[in-house]
Amino acid sequence: MADQAEVLPGDELARIRNKGEVPIVARATSRDRGTGPFKRLALRGATVIDGTGAPPIGPIDIIVENGRIVSLKKVVGYGAGPSEPADHEIDCRGKWVTPGFVDCHAHAGVAYHSANGWVPPVDYVYKLWLAHGVTTVREMGSMNGLGWVIDQRQRAKENTIAAPRLLAYAYFPAVNDMVKTIYTPEQGRAWLRKVKERGADGIKFFGAPPTIMEAALDECRKLGLRSGCHHAQMAVTRMNALTTAGWGLTSAEHYYGLPEALYEDRVVQDFPLDYNYTDEYFRFSISGQMFSQASRPGTRKWEETLESFLKLGFTFVPTFTIYDANRDLMRARRADWHEQYTWKSMWEYFTPQRGGHGSYWYRWSTQNEIEWKENYRLWMAFINEYKNRGGRVCTGSDSGFIYQIFGFGYVRELELLQEAGFHPLEVIRAATSQGAALCGIEDEVGTIDIGMRADLLVHDYNPLTDFKLLYGTGAMRFNDATNEVEWHRGLKYTIKDGIIYDTAELLADVRELVNASWEKDVPDKYATPAAAE
Repeated sequence: MADQAEVLPGDELARIRNKGEVPIVARATSRDRGTGPFKRLALRGATVIDGTGAPPIGPIDIIVENGRIVSLKKVVGYGAGPSEPADHEIDCRGKWVTPGFVDCHAHAGVAYHSANGWVPPVDYVYKLWLAHGVTTVREMGSMNGLGWVIDQRQRAKENTIAAPRLLAYAYFPAVNDMVKTIYTPEQGRAWLRKVKERGADGIKFFGAPPTIMEAALDECRKLGLRSGCHHAQMAVTRMNALTTAGWGLTSAEHYYGLPEALYEDRVVQDFPLDYNYTDEYFRFSISGQMFSQASRPGTRKWEETLESFLKLGFTFVPTFTIYDANRDLMRARRADWHEQYTWKSMWEYFTPQRGGHGSYWYRWSTQNEIEWKENYRLWMAFINEYKNRGGRVCTGSDSGFIYQIFGFGYVRELELLQEAGFHPLEVIRAATSQGAALCGIEDEVGTIDIGMRADLLVHDYNPLTDFKLLYGTGAMRFNDATNEVEWHRGLKYTIKDGIIYDTAELLADVRELVNASWEKDVPDKYATPAAAE
């Protein structure tokens, strides 16, 4: 492996994972799907769900020029003729249009999967995201390397690849169990200045010694770098999510650090005395007991913690979806989409294996699932109440682990927010305008309004009635007239920067790639040196 001194700031984790070689995940270099952009695009007669939480309104003509919305005009009736000319039109009568979705916690491919064979190229990931309406992604950790993500971010911005817009968040190397190259607050500040110079949009923390973490968050504020933290168990006893929120952290990822902020009769979780963090069965089964050891809804501690986070203007990105299998392993394993859309090495990585992150099903039990269901009940109660009091909650998927795959995992997050108590309009708001605000791009995307970028989704069915309609496999329905089962898929077009992607074409491309992965037929253009090994 190359000397760490040769590694550019933000590439440390990728260099370790890739064993000093080229990135394991093959990057995208060209665009083979999408039509446009057009000088003038018209979406005629749409029912609009604008992303603000406002109810649907229509019919509306949406006019786009050079990738931006320039007109929203209420149509008198479906019989009214086109009010403004356009170079290209989409008939949206009887259809719904929403803003494109923002995935606030995602990874553009997972190099871990190389443990089980050929890793999917990032085209597989991008097309699944676009096919499920994701037009903006906060890439949390840049685990393929900050330079890799910056390259892909620029190509996505120029629309020379079929991909959502990307925000590059670099991994902060200051925890012993991952990669640690920062040992003092001064080193942390200097490192942050360097990744800012390289073009990072933000920082992904897993923790750090408190003096380093506090200094780093202070430096992030000075540099204008946003931040998110997975408060890992090896660091959380020294600073929970409320501690780091007070230091200026932008968002808490997953659930770690929140139950610890709610503890009132302990500081450390009641770990079994034979616990070992490296054994992921311990790590994830015992995590299902965290909220049951914390203060309960309505208690003084619960109320004080809620109000403290609200006062700080903090954001939660719960990623309910990525731990969903812990509540019902069989359901997650047998999901409708695995057969056609799950890559071979991913599937094999998901199955129990020692050393595979998130592959911890060595002896998963009914008791584990019961504990996790209660964990979710309390966790969801906090997140829903936080939203009800004006706090910001955003959607994130973290797919690529624990039987969740890209795109499908994001839609599952929408379902789980509804389960937590969110009205479907609040779910769409979390997935659009709230996510854009967290990323600091709310003046560009996240709502349907004049002047905004044309990130738009065209739905054949009203997504508010059933988020399952957004799955690439669709929602199962019974046709009484034919006495047959049908699968209704709602999302017809994903529009990003005014470029129109036919979701059926994207899904067909993914099925072809996945089939090749099972046939061991590696296309030449994806056969990187790492894959060849």
